[in-house]
Amino acid sequence: MTAQAPAAAAAAPGRTGRLGRALRRVPPLVWLFLAIPLAVELFWVFWPAANSFSLSLTRWDGITPAVPVGGQNFVDLWDDPIFTRALRNNVVWAIGFGGLSVAGGLALAVALNKPGPLVGLYRSAIYLPMVVSLAVTGLFWRVMYAPEGPINAALGAIGLESLRNQWLADPDLALYAVLVAAVWRQVGYIMVLYLAGLKSCDASLEEAAAVDGASAWQRFWTIVMPQLKGVSMVVFAVTVIDSLRTFDIVWAMTRGGPYNMTQLLSTYMFQQAFTLGNLGYASAIAVVIFVLAIGFIITYLARQARAEED
Repeated sequence: MTAQAPAAAAAAPGRTGRLGRALRRVPPLVWLFLAIPLAVELFWVFWPAANSFSLSLTRWDGITPAVPVGGQNFVDLWDDPIFTRALRNNVVWAIGFGGLSVAGGLALAVALNKPGPLVGLYRSAIYLPMVVSLAVTGLFWRVMYAPEGPINAALGAIGLESLRNQWLADPDLALYAVLVAAVWRQVGYIMVLYLAGLKSCDASLEEAAAVDGASAWQRFWTIVMPQLKGVSMVVFAVTVIDSLRTFDIVWAMTRGGPYNMTQLLSTYMFQQAFTLGNLGYASAIAVVIFVLAIGFIITYLARQARAEED
């Protein structure tokens, strides 16, 4: 035991020395290529983020000097019914957007994970909405949901006149109508992730289970899904983070209306900052979004670390 301790102590400086020599061998041009994106990231991301924290403690309209107010903006947030609704909508959005996207993407991946003459065409068609920006997707679905648009026209054509609606003007349905549009775009991306995971699954395990008499459903849940655990964690992280930063499609379709019923934290922050000029208040909302996102990311990384240890 005592003989191993000096050896370990001697090895540590040796490793440090080797690391130092390796770093010194890195060409200056490589350090330059690393420094440039780091400087851009610091200037465009971290510096504005730090400013948001400082601005959240002020009242500022973007023109006159900022007035320090301490934590009053955060106190006002919890008394703001629109902020409360936006926070609640974000929860609904995260659950609906994540659940429907994952379920739809997984179902499509399983259905299309087989050879066929038109499988490639189907995959491309389902993924195609992902190459279109969220703003364009929102404008497309505004046309679909128009009072005389394709959705209402189709309902009338099949004799369901009673279901025709002004979808984006109905306070009870507008959020879910926008959610459908967002899921329609996201489901192709989730499908591609699960298709990649399915390609790496061991088919021999399924064949052995089939020989033992396991049904297709049993084979899927007991053999395939455990092998997709890593992909599912990535999909979960992506969908939750995307749900927290959703802005474009909601703003393009409803701008938070009608009557603030489709406000999300991101749209309410934008409205406060650039429509009403309450930049300090908007910065407080940005801090809340940041805390929610970083809390999720830290939790996700901690669970990943524990899973790797186990």
